[in-house]
Amino acid sequence: MVFANRSGVRPSATARMMRLSRPPPTRNLRVFCVAARHRSFKLAADELYLTPSAVSHQMKELEETLGVELFVRKSRALELTAAGSALLEEIEPLLTALDRSLAQVARRGGGRRTLRILLPPFFASELFIPRLTGFCAEHREIDIQIDTRDPRPSLHPPGADVSILLADAEPQGVQVSRLFALSLTAVCAPQHAAAVARLGSAALRELPLIVHKPRPCAWASWAEQIGLEAPEPKNLIELDTMYAAVRAAERGVGIALVPSKLCEAWFRSGSLVRMFATELATADTYFLVSRRKDAGRPEISALTEWALGQFRDPAEPSRRSADAACG
Repeated sequence: MVFANRSGVRPSATARMMRLSRPPPTRNLRVFCVAARHRSFKLAADELYLTPSAVSHQMKELEETLGVELFVRKSRALELTAAGSALLEEIEPLLTALDRSLAQVARRGGGRRTLRILLPPFFASELFIPRLTGFCAEHREIDIQIDTRDPRPSLHPPGADVSILLADAEPQGVQVSRLFALSLTAVCAPQHAAAVARLGSAALRELPLIVHKPRPCAWASWAEQIGLEAPEPKNLIELDTMYAAVRAAERGVGIALVPSKLCEAWFRSGSLVRMFATELATADTYFLVSRRKDAGRPEISALTEWALGQFRDPAEPSRRSADAACG
């Protein structure tokens, strides 16, 4: 139990650690952050290339050093204690700052720079990575670290230098450039194209309907936009990622609503066929984001200029905006 001091202020986990006669190894703290984030020793082990027993041993060692329990271990679940939650909140930003400082020292020493970029997974695989060769060839001194763990990032995290966010409103408090609005188009595999041409809108009843789980109402909105009743498909197939939805449509599982701009390569190759000319305009837009204080960093300027040239819709304003509040 942690008691308040004479001033009535409870000492932070960091302050308590500073008074330890034997501070825990940094490696234990890093493993703790990963295990706490996943709420799983197994998933942490997979990410860190360790065994689950090694992760468990390090966490036990950390708990013994600190004298507190950090996890509630259940048969099929792992939960953080109050002390564990407090430690994660305080230690993770410090480790991120430490990594940033070490990377900066290494870059200065070797003349190299590192850019950490947060991207939606499907945007990364279909647009960003296929075009990255040109940027790397032009900027050989810049190393790239890409994070795609968040399927729909809408906030610029402390650990990223540049983010591409998908949001229904312009992010605030940061440097922002609009890229393009997200629109969805109905597609099918080539083997279904003839049936769709023959059946028209009736194909929505005859073929399985693929639904992207984060957008359960997209098909109803699309149908309403072209004056149809909400589809009543033969089968409904719900998938949790856009890549899975696109892949299922490509394999002929059913018909899907997919991002028009992100699937251009699939259309060009003939892997997917547009069923109708109508597209569903969503309320979401892709934004290129960085922190205002980082505007002078040459690697961020280089990536921003390249990304705007590659991805920005010509119809979007060319300005870059920054919220008046500090970023």
